[in-house]
Amino acid sequence: MPQHKEKGEVAIPLMQGIEALLFVADVPLSVEEMATLWERAYGTRPSSEEVKAAIEALNRVYEETGRVFRIQRWGGGYRLATVAPVSPLLQHYKQPEAKLSQTLLETLAIIAYRQPITKPEIDHIRGVNSDYALRRLQELELITVTGRSDTVGRPLLYGTTQRFLEYFGLNSLNDLPELPELKQLLENPEIRQEHLRLLYSFEPENQESTA
Repeated sequence: MPQHKEKGEVAIPLMQGIEALLFVADVPLSVEEMATLWERAYGTRPSSEEVKAAIEALNRVYEETGRVFRIQRWGGGYRLATVAPVSPLLQHYKQPEAKLSQTLLETLAIIAYRQPITKPEIDHIRGVNSDYALRRLQELELITVTGRSDTVGRPLLYGTTQRFLEYFGLNSLNDLPELPELKQLLENPEIRQEHLRLLYSFEPENQESTA
């Protein structure tokens, strides 16, 4: 496993370097990012296998020595986290992020499972105007505009972000849990027909209201 040593200094094992990076990182780091950072700092580049081996070795040390830390897959990368049994204790020390309201969760779920999706579609599924929810979810960086629909009026298309994956601890959208009720709603033929009616009756002069 790679080590770095300046003149007169003790060698720095890759394990320590990976541990230090994950300790200070505010976001998950991929294997590629960690290898690149090591290369920039020390001039040599560890392979992906060596980085993964260092992560596995660190997790073995944490487990064998009874530490509360684990390096976990998160949002497409790796991050240093604590084991589940200490969560109640940590929650009493520091309150978690403010929870998303029911309105935001409802809108976010529709986007996550049906993306890319337009505002008229979201409005119809929810039965109410989604202007506030879309604006707030964009402010929280949980959704973003991914393009425009090819239908009349070319309404904006919305999809989830990398921040969405990190927020919910997912590696990819394939990890989304099954939501039978939502899936049934989205596949309802009447809903799908109404989606088409809304899209093709969409007036170009109302285009700004889709933002």
